[in-house]
Amino acid sequence: MMFTNNITWFDTIDSTNNEAQRKLSTAPHGSVWAARFQTAGRGQKGNKWESAVGENLMFSILLRPNFLPAEKQFIISQIGALAVCDLLATWGLDAKIKWPNDIYIGDKKIQGMLIEHFLSGAQLSASIVGIGINVNQERFASDAPNPTSVLLETGQRKVPQDALVELLHRLELWYIQAEEGKLQEIENAYCARLYRLHQWKRYVRCADNVEFEGCIMGIDRYGCLKVLLRNNREETFSFQEIKYLL
Repeated sequence: MMFTNNITWFDTIDSTNNEAQRKLSTAPHGSVWAARFQTAGRGQKGNKWESAVGENLMFSILLRPNFLPAEKQFIISQIGALAVCDLLATWGLDAKIKWPNDIYIGDKKIQGMLIEHFLSGAQLSASIVGIGINVNQERFASDAPNPTSVLLETGQRKVPQDALVELLHRLELWYIQAEEGKLQEIENAYCARLYRLHQWKRYVRCADNVEFEGCIMGIDRYGCLKVLLRNNREETFSFQEIKYLL
């Protein structure tokens, strides 16, 4: 099933991820729910996703990647981020992936992603991938420190409905690679686009709130971030264990 074959648009909805969860048991693989406005859009760490009415692209897609073991679930995050980078590249934007799956233009965030996985034994049974891209928004009311949009970066307005179709085509191509077992190729492409790759920058270790200087080297087999420290020791971080200082 092509990812563009089953798209449902809402003028207003609480959250497209919530809708995907409501349809989890009945909707087929590749079903998509998109909205002009979300009243309770969710981001990572329980944050609210800010978006002006009709100006951005907000959608969720239901995948059923039962060919992937649970320990390889980070592949879904990788292909989602890569698809967004590919789309932004067609608009002249040099996008980078801020681990695990935010998309940055320079030091500004243009996209956020929320993924929810469901397991059957040791295999993935379903993944809900929620993506929000700032497309045409010019002003941001929240206290988010560094938002930007396609319009702010390029001066060009895009039609969210058209952008969704373009993005789904790219996501499907990466998903097919995952189905074909090309996991190393996916990881290589992901690591090559990591924000701050091989750069010495400041971070905070969340466990003890200690600031340190580190150099991102890539990810491990579970998708954790590998960071080289100044003492030449490599440390690995799971989600929410490291904070980027901008």
